[in-house]
Amino acid sequence: MSLNSPTPQERFPSSATVATTPLPADAARTEAATGSSIRPFTVSFPEADLADLSRRIGATRWPERETVADASQGVQLDTMRKLASYWEKDYDWRKVEARLNALPQFMTEIDGLDIHFIHVRSKHENALPIIITHGWPGSIIEQLKIIAPLTDPTAHGGTEADAFDVVIPSLPGHGFSGKPTAPGWTPLTIGTAWAELMNRLGYMRYVAQGGDWGNAISETMALQQPPGLLGIHTNMAATVPPEISRALALKEAPPASLTADERNAWDQLDYFYNKGLGYAGEMNNRPQTLYGLSDSPIFNAAWMIDHDIRSYELITRVFNGETEGLTRDDILDNITLYWLTNTPISAARLYWDTAQLGGKGGFFDTRGVQIPVAVSAFPDEIYAAPQSWAQQAYPKLIFYNKPPRGGHFAAWEQPEALASDLRAGFRSLR
Repeated sequence: MSLNSPTPQERFPSSATVATTPLPADAARTEAATGSSIRPFTVSFPEADLADLSRRIGATRWPERETVADASQGVQLDTMRKLASYWEKDYDWRKVEARLNALPQFMTEIDGLDIHFIHVRSKHENALPIIITHGWPGSIIEQLKIIAPLTDPTAHGGTEADAFDVVIPSLPGHGFSGKPTAPGWTPLTIGTAWAELMNRLGYMRYVAQGGDWGNAISETMALQQPPGLLGIHTNMAATVPPEISRALALKEAPPASLTADERNAWDQLDYFYNKGLGYAGEMNNRPQTLYGLSDSPIFNAAWMIDHDIRSYELITRVFNGETEGLTRDDILDNITLYWLTNTPISAARLYWDTAQLGGKGGFFDTRGVQIPVAVSAFPDEIYAAPQSWAQQAYPKLIFYNKPPRGGHFAAWEQPEALASDLRAGFRSLR
């Protein structure tokens, strides 16, 4: 497949900067061996872009508040007012820009599209390479906190034997990766591209990890079984048995035979399918209609934080001043990345492109993965996959854990817990 890649000027509203410094020695050797260009990348948006963002936030025309006392009508006005005030007056994008530029970032063209990725090698020998994929409304911002625990485990409660080389790409149409100019980028094509990326980096043995779209892509890679892929880890497992999926779709009563964990998963899925899929319906069917996401930072922020109810409740608590796994800056780092790269609609098209495949299964239905799988079932995920369902879905389940806390954005919210699970989950594959 060949999809045209737009220029940097087309990708970004202004000018993120592509570095011209020489490649590090290991990356240069990889480029020479593969014959494929890998270019260093740094980012620095013009001050005018940040001033325009602040101006747009201050010029927001607000609606009246919701007519109920809860979030049943959507993102609440009080939450958005507090978010907007901090974003306009106190938030500093340059801090996350410096964090990103302190990491080795690169760009390489795969199937006609520029793919941006972070690549951090461990100082420890025999580190296990891992490719980690974000989802929507996430980005590479999600995974920044787990880089150090994975690449430098001895400083974070692990041993040298737990070390990973970490590769974190930006999905097509997201962040600093190119925006596809034709349909066709789906978990199938992205999975193939990720295998090419790992091959291009010289990794002949590696593992994959992800949640949300990152899980769909990791599981697709497991089905494609590219040479070198040893196993996958998921923090949003697709394990729903067919009979459960059918019963939920038909709005039937839950089977009496469900265990406590299975009934909890049923209740979580029932809530999500009936009350939490509004954004997905629009992006599946009419993503281009969402022009307001590229015009209004407040619309973009509200759209992004309305992903799932537990994440939204966490974000509301954060902007009410409570201490959580995320901070106000964490949340706005991610939202601001979408805004500055003007990727809300190009990211939304991943839903549309995938919907065109016409598959009969749901996002959480089992796919028939036959290679080793490790599962972390965080309790506040869209649904916490029960161990019984995971054992049915993955014949080669090598690890299962249910951490005490954490939700959809596990690497972001509970980085030490996820890093610990990745060490334990992949230990048998080293």
